[in-house]
Formats: sequence, structure tokens, C-alpha cells
Amino acid sequence: MELKNVYFVIGTSYAGKSTIVKNLAAKHNGIALEENYHDEKLPELDSKEFPNLTYTRDLEEWHEFIRRTPDEYVTWINNVKKECEIVELGILEELLAKPETLTKKVFVDTNICIETLHKISDENHVLVMLSDPEISIHRFFDRPDPEKQFLYKLMLEEPDPQAALDNYREILTRICSKECYDELENSGFKVIYRDEHRSQEETVRLAEELLGIKDDGN
Repeated sequence: MELKNVYFVIGTSYAGKSTIVKNLAAKHNGIALEENYHDEKLPELDSKEFPNLTYTRDLEEWHEFIRRTPDEYVTWINNVKKECEIVELGILEELLAKPETLTKKVFVDTNICIETLHKISDENHVLVMLSDPEISIHRFFDRPDPEKQFLYKLMLEEPDPQAALDNYREILTRICSKECYDELENSGFKVIYRDEHRSQEETVRLAEELLGIKDDGN
């Protein structure tokens, strides 16, 4: 699989990964594989082969999802990432096999792990975007997207809503730990830090500079 025109974006929540992928693709007439692009394959996945990815697809009682302990949740999310990597690489291979994509740049908001990215790509094709972990922990339910609001509603329906919220906050604390942040920051790839005072256009130019992407499309 030829990846010379593929740019991967990894990082923390609230760092702007989805936005930079969309903006770079729009500016360079490229293709954006946005957050959770593996979901397109979800209906056809075998639950025996991908038990963690299909867990939410086949879940009948969603209150079970939020009642899991932090240990259970972290184990699940780590296994989800491993399964996502398999599916995402498959989608990418299918996409790059199409003649119409041969000359296009592809920008990917990905779950592919650092170790794999070092094997299949290089420092000029992977961008790390980081935000303060505290933002992810304390502003998780501020986002208006339906998924997060659905989870919030489930917690409010629990016999002890505050305990449910505290449990989920502990889950977020584990997922957004300093250890995870440091691993990304020290991954060996170029890093952009969240800056509230930097415009989207400025962030695009910074990403182009770090990755060596020229305005003329070269």
C-alpha cells in the first residue's frame, strides 16, 4: 500500500483533529477520512472477530455501558483501538486502490497506534495534536453532539446520578492521563498544541509547515 500522499493525525480530544483534517482536505482538494470513519464498516463486522468494536452495535441495554468500572472501560477502549486499526487500514487500502484517488492527498483522523505509524509512515506524514487533558475531562459533556448528550442523559436516569457522573469522570481521567499525553508528545512526530488564540487558518498553515505540504499541492 503506497502511503506517500496520506497524512495521519493523532492526538487528544479537543485538540482540533477533526477540524484540521477537514480544513486540509478542503484546501488541497484532497480526501478527508474523519473521526470514526471506520463506522461505515460497523454493520458488516463479525462480532467474533471484532467483539469490542461491535459491543455498542449489539448492545441492548445502554445503561450497562455507563455502569462499567473504570478498569473495565479502559480495557475495552484499548481493545477497540486495536480493532479500529485493522478496519481503518482496510478502508485505506480500498480507497487507495481507486484510480481517482492516486493523485489526491488523503488526510486521516486515525486510531492507528504510534508503533504502527512508525512502521507504515514517517515524521513528515504524521501530526500529533494535543490539548490540556483537563479540558477533555471537565468539558466532555459540553459538546452538543448527540452521542455525548445521550450518555449524559443515561447517567441522569441512574438511581444515583452523581455517582454515575463521578464514575464516568474517573473513566475520562484514566483515558486522558498524563501518561497517555506524554506518550503522544514524545512519539517522535511533529506536535501542534491547542491554542485558543490561533485561528483555524493559522493552524492549517502551521500543519502545512510542519508536514512540508506546499500551497501549490506538491
